[in-house]
Amino acid sequence: MHGAGNSFVLTENLHGELQGEDLSGLVLRLCAHSETDGMIVIVPAAADAADFGMLFYNADGSLGEMCGNGARCIARYGVEHGLARDPEQIRILATAGLVTARRIDGERYEVRLNDPSVIDLHRPAEALGRMFDCAYVELGDPGIPHAVVETPETELEELDTLRERGRALRRSPAFPRGANVSFVCRTGQARVRAITFERGVEDFTLACGTGCGSIAASLILRGTIPGDRLTIDMPGGQLSVRLRREGQCVHDILLTGPTAVVEEIEY
Repeated sequence: MHGAGNSFVLTENLHGELQGEDLSGLVLRLCAHSETDGMIVIVPAAADAADFGMLFYNADGSLGEMCGNGARCIARYGVEHGLARDPEQIRILATAGLVTARRIDGERYEVRLNDPSVIDLHRPAEALGRMFDCAYVELGDPGIPHAVVETPETELEELDTLRERGRALRRSPAFPRGANVSFVCRTGQARVRAITFERGVEDFTLACGTGCGSIAASLILRGTIPGDRLTIDMPGGQLSVRLRREGQCVHDILLTGPTAVVEEIEY
């Protein structure tokens, strides 16, 4: 499946299907075979806690805290395979905490991202001999680390240069656990263009859901974007975010966008 081009392999482990498997090795093989950004393993969750759980693995085999577009895809999978009790209130237990989602229509799903546990609107980070004014956001607890860098639109066209910058910032000492790095340019009153260099993939992806949530939170709190809604154009498609702001805090970050089933495979 993919969400706005952010692609994943999904597989169930609800009844011990993967017992004895080296999951990191399996992730590496399947992601390489399918050329996807990561793998989501659907696992059981206590009925009073969630409909089901998700383990999200990056393409390099490392375990991630959560994935916004992945959560939207797995919400659709849960509805279409009878795992979700209510398509208007889908509950998914991720490593970063409980995530809720709802079906908007057959392809579009909305997910409530984890509230930020860390927001630093101005964190300087050095890369390639230059200082960058980054906004740093961690969504969830343990949080998914994101750095947001406001960038002139002309520089978004220079992908080779931007890739090297993203690779350097992703491992900057300013971000102790590393970071996903989003480069963003405002293109309208409540619209931006963005691209994200993702840790674990170690390259740009076509879209990043938690990156969009972090972009919206940081730009709205910085005052770059007025109001509480943002449309984000990423290489793989358009995503939208709305949130609730209270002073210098944000809550209820809602990410909406398309999902698609690419193919079913046996391995």
